[in-house]
Amino acid sequence: MSEDTVAAIATPIGQAGIGVIRVSGDAALAVADRIFRPKPGRDRQAPTAMEERTPGTKRPSDFASHTVHFGVAVDPATGEPLDEVLLTVFRAPHSYTGEDTVELSCHGGPAILRKILNAALDAGAHPPEAGEFTKRAFLNGRLDLAQAEAVNDLIRAQTDEACRVALLQLEGSLSKKVREAASTLAGILARVEASIDFPDDVEEPLPEDTRASVSLLIEELNALLATADRGRVYREGARVAIAGRPNVGKSSLLNALLRQSRAIVTPIPGATRDTIEETVNLKGVPVVAIDTAGLRETPDEVESLGVRRAEETIERAHIVILALDAQAGLTEEDLTLHARMAGKRVLAVLNKADLLSEDEIGRVLDDAAKRLGASPTVVSALTGAGIEALEDRMAEMILGGPALTVESAMVTNVRHKRAIESALAGLSHALQTLDAGRPVDLLSVDLMAARNSLGEITGETATEDLIDDIFSEFCIGK
Repeated sequence: MSEDTVAAIATPIGQAGIGVIRVSGDAALAVADRIFRPKPGRDRQAPTAMEERTPGTKRPSDFASHTVHFGVAVDPATGEPLDEVLLTVFRAPHSYTGEDTVELSCHGGPAILRKILNAALDAGAHPPEAGEFTKRAFLNGRLDLAQAEAVNDLIRAQTDEACRVALLQLEGSLSKKVREAASTLAGILARVEASIDFPDDVEEPLPEDTRASVSLLIEELNALLATADRGRVYREGARVAIAGRPNVGKSSLLNALLRQSRAIVTPIPGATRDTIEETVNLKGVPVVAIDTAGLRETPDEVESLGVRRAEETIERAHIVILALDAQAGLTEEDLTLHARMAGKRVLAVLNKADLLSEDEIGRVLDDAAKRLGASPTVVSALTGAGIEALEDRMAEMILGGPALTVESAMVTNVRHKRAIESALAGLSHALQTLDAGRPVDLLSVDLMAARNSLGEITGETATEDLIDDIFSEFCIGK
């Protein structure tokens, strides 16, 4: 693949101030020679050694690495000007892909971008596969597989904390932890295999020493695995369904969480006929908050469809906010709905607190706490009172603890979680092999299986099919 030169639009399609076409591969500079013409007097770069030997020449293939040049993109066949551009040169191996790379920054209209891309293709480049630029970076050793996946996570991140988690992984925080564990495991494995290969010269490691080393490694991997649920939430977000009987203020709660009027609010019960989804940044977690139709038996066919969809939404949600009417108090219908949500993580919320005195709220709260088994959060969606406390409780329920600033390695990817679980299974089996006094040959198999599982995270033991699957999720220009 490294012998092919590829070109693609690296910015989203649409109207924008600028757009970028990236060209990478052995012939990237040759392609640029054919489609770029510097504008006289505008490029003030000092002449390179090549230019000094050949006066009068000034082509991209003569330019030094990490320099920017103003000029015109042209049709390679006719020389027709296409747009004024800035050309940036990155010479191998100091580029994103590890190959010779050029980037042309032009005006961001779709038609202009297509014209310049077609010019690059006509000049000898080829369209890439999805994620091929980052895949080349991985194959050329610029990134390991976990870092490459972090590139995609960083692009898709919706909150500051999600960006922070992805950036830490891109900088190698997770890879470092995994490599340290793999290195420890490799040391244990080397001692075991040396005793197998050279039985006359190398004694078998003492079982108690091997057991202690393996047990310590299991502790370290379990500590890393413990971050997986929280990490996955930062990466993928969470779905929160706002449910309850009609007219308890579900739509008002959604609007209060969004800090804007998104859902229609009316005193008429059953006004919400369909789910309304909006994304909100909840303490750094990207959350899809979903307003649902009021849950009740109804002869209205359209409302009945809305109720059915609300039930499906509740089933798929990470947590459910059970909205209660503080003025009406806890009703038998509320208790029935709460019972139907058994098995789900439910957060009861007493809304419309602005309509009651403090004493009245206290009595309703005590009654609800006794009958539901947990104290509801008291809010007024109308005034905003209690909304921040509600957000704190939602975040704690989603994350499994208080929202904290992410500063260390975290497992965010299901693939990484399964690989660590597989490594732990191999190490646990190794302990069983030791305890049973089985031959060291079998111990070697267990340790090697664990080592291969960790290698899948960074890509050292990943199969070609796995690598292809990972990069197929990337966009074409990345």
